[in-house]
Amino acid sequence: MENKGQRILIVDDDTQIRRFLRVALTSHGYVVKDAKTGREGLDAVAMFSPDLVILDIGLPDIDGLDVVRQLREWTKVPIIILSVKEQEGDKITALDWGADDYVTKPFGMGELLARIRAAMRHTIGVEEQPILHFEDLTLDLVHRRVSRDDQEIKLTLTEYEIVKNLAINAGKVITHSYLLRTVWGPSYEKEVQYLRVYIGQIRRKLERDPSRPRHIITEPGVGYRLL
Repeated sequence: MENKGQRILIVDDDTQIRRFLRVALTSHGYVVKDAKTGREGLDAVAMFSPDLVILDIGLPDIDGLDVVRQLREWTKVPIIILSVKEQEGDKITALDWGADDYVTKPFGMGELLARIRAAMRHTIGVEEQPILHFEDLTLDLVHRRVSRDDQEIKLTLTEYEIVKNLAINAGKVITHSYLLRTVWGPSYEKEVQYLRVYIGQIRRKLERDPSRPRHIITEPGVGYRLL
């Protein structure tokens, strides 16, 4: 199988979810290990060296947010958060602290598998590449140039910084607060409408059909991702 040898760690205190994920992911060729507490999960990351971690926010010992924070102190392993809708604030915090994506419970296995593939694909050295390609779009980090079908697109400095931050984190959900803080500074973290105006301008320049964007995707209430 194409996934043979790729290791996934599941950290969730729900026995049924762990069992379901283990069976489903194993059937798709992944090597799976699971843990039911945050401390077990942290130890397993060190011992198992997973290629990806699926992490529940609500754990019985260590809060899932603390697990994300501790992991990001020493590893860049992709982390997909499992959350419930009531935990939207925690979900956003987890993404700000370094999680790569999230899936809301209840979830479909097809969606989770797609998120796993994207997280693994887009975390392999993309930030080290001087030229990034996204179908018809190309971003040249050296010359600060964006083009579509080899035709350069003129972006303002602010628009370029937004696109660059999305591109070097391609496939990953980037929160409103992260973009506002990174591009404009900490005092703009709450200016979500300000960011939406710029995203609209960028879509009109980059997307073939801005009303049906292919590249800059909105994650409602959370932020954006670039595909």
